[in-house]
Amino acid sequence: METKSFETAKVVNFAHEVNYSENGIVSKRILEKKTGNVSLFAFDKGQSLSEHTAPFDAMVQVLEGKAEIIINKNSFLLIAGESIIMPANITHAVNAIEQFKMLLTMIKENA
Repeated sequence: METKSFETAKVVNFAHEVNYSENGIVSKRILEKKTGNVSLFAFDKGQSLSEHTAPFDAMVQVLEGKAEIIINKNSFLLIAGESIIMPANITHAVNAIEQFKMLLTMIKENA
């Protein structure tokens, strides 16, 4: 995962800050703190993150395109402008229905 220092007190369009990679997933860390992380992702069509769990809540904000988010075996289709919270310790997966970009915010309970 690439780490990039983003300027503070500056307007940023996160969708413009990460590019697609053919047949791949690109990620950039925006913030990394003891209390959580914020990361950008760009998924090429057909790419996915397999089912897994995380020990803390995570919020997906779709910036561009369309994705399937699966939480506890329930499928949700999200488009640009929509968000969903994936609860801690519950299985989830991400599938790129088409190319899509997302901002992922992970909040740690016990930092």
